[in-house]
Amino acid sequence: MLKYILLTTVAVLIVAVIFVFAVYRAEMMREYERVRAGGTVIPSPYGDIEYTERGSGPTVLVIHGSGGGYDQGELIAHVVLGEDFRWITPSRFGYLRSTFREDASWDDQAHAYQYLLDHLGIDRVAVVAMSHGGPSAVLFAALHPERVSSLTLVSCGVASSSSLDQAQADRKGKILTSVFKFDLPYWTISKLARRQFMELMGASDAVIASLTPAQRSLVERIIDYMNPASLRSAGVVFDNKGMLPGERIAAITAPTLIFHAVDDTLQLYHNAEFSVSTIPHAKLVSFKRGGHVVMIVEQSTIRAAAQEHILNHIRRPSAADSG
Repeated sequence: MLKYILLTTVAVLIVAVIFVFAVYRAEMMREYERVRAGGTVIPSPYGDIEYTERGSGPTVLVIHGSGGGYDQGELIAHVVLGEDFRWITPSRFGYLRSTFREDASWDDQAHAYQYLLDHLGIDRVAVVAMSHGGPSAVLFAALHPERVSSLTLVSCGVASSSSLDQAQADRKGKILTSVFKFDLPYWTISKLARRQFMELMGASDAVIASLTPAQRSLVERIIDYMNPASLRSAGVVFDNKGMLPGERIAAITAPTLIFHAVDDTLQLYHNAEFSVSTIPHAKLVSFKRGGHVVMIVEQSTIRAAAQEHILNHIRRPSAADSG
């Protein structure tokens, strides 16, 4: 009898593993097709640059965070901007089909944005960055001020810290880096340990519990859009090794608006405090709750303020421009 129970249990486990693996393979095929169908790739002195271009209206360069790519950039644009803007959403170095080089730097990535805008014939843009999109975004604004009409930073990392909280945040980054090495571990953990993965992404238990069904759906979409993980692993490694800009952001002249939640456990609030004290005339909009998914938790407030900020600083065409 015991032997029969053991054999039955083993058989059930084998069937379950086969079923889960079949689901995984099917989903991965869809994800690979999705990301390969969406972007345009151009060569540049910095390697291949992948991007998408959507919508009409004032032009905004949207810079994604860790684990992203042009697809995450599009999600950020949907959440923060809505439909009344023209989005340029590049995949940063090491993400999807954008080249990663071992000697690449945040400065190179900033220069690559300029090359992309030149290729598209775009003179000046508003810039919106999320999370680890922050370092290259602020350096783009500092190194190419004539190209940036305004800068909006959402939960961005810009400066290092030696605090205990920062050490804990860095450990989360290292865990995420290891998870992103291969498709199967990321898919498995993000599917079977959804809540724990949200915590790794910088959302506390209280924030997760407070999410509405619509908000949770958006957070889960961001998580699912990090598939296939292996096509993003080089970018994630670079994000967690690159030196943050720090004091260099003092050179930014673009009007800057910063959104950050005090309870963000991935990109800590000290980043926002440092940015608003270092970037001339920057403005900080802080939230007591929202964690690293504050752009979703506080979507209506952030969208309204970001749109107003961008529109207030769009350069109007002059006679010289039109002539």
